[in-house]
Amino acid sequence: MSAPSPPNDLPIRLLGIDPGLRVTGFGVIEKHGSRLRYVASGCVKTNDKQGLPERIATLFAGIGEVIATYRPDQAAVEKVFVNVNPQSTLLLGQARGAAISALTQGGLPVAEYTALQIKQAVVGQGKAAKEQVQAMVARLLDLSGTPSADAADALACAICHAHGGQGLGKLATAGYRIRGGRLIG
Repeated sequence: MSAPSPPNDLPIRLLGIDPGLRVTGFGVIEKHGSRLRYVASGCVKTNDKQGLPERIATLFAGIGEVIATYRPDQAAVEKVFVNVNPQSTLLLGQARGAAISALTQGGLPVAEYTALQIKQAVVGQGKAAKEQVQAMVARLLDLSGTPSADAADALACAICHAHGGQGLGKLATAGYRIRGGRLIG
C-alpha cells in the first residue's frame, strides 16, 4: 500500500501592489479554496526631497522587505494607463517598474490587472469610487476597520488575482475597447 498523497488544496499567499512614486500600497491575502483571509497590508513611502533614483531604490527595497516578511506565492500589480499629465504617467511607470523588478527578483510570478478589472472583481462595477473599493475590501476580508486607500487598492488587486487568476479577471474587460490608452465602455 502506498502512502496517501498530500492535499493540494494548500492556501496560496497572494501579494497585491498598488504602485505609486510617493506611496506604494501592498496587501497580502491567503486564498484557501474559495475563502480569502487577510494577512497584512500597508504602504511603502518615499521622501519627496529625495531624487528619483533614491525613491526608486526605496520602493525596490521596501517591496523586497514585504516579500521577505510575508513570503507570498504570487503577485499582482495594477496596470497603468496614460493620465492627463504625461510626466505623472512616466513617474508612475517608473515606480511600477521598480515594483515589478522587486517582485521578479523575489522569484514571484506577476499578474497584471487594470483598475477596471480590479474594481469589477471587488465591487462588481468598473467605475466604482475609492470609498466603495475600501468598503468592499473590508467586507470581503472581514476587517474590523477600513484600510487606507493605497492599502485597500493593493488588497483589491490581490482579491482580483485570487478570482481572476482562474480566468474571471480576463472577462472583466469584455465589451470594452482601448482608446488613447484607456478602456472605454
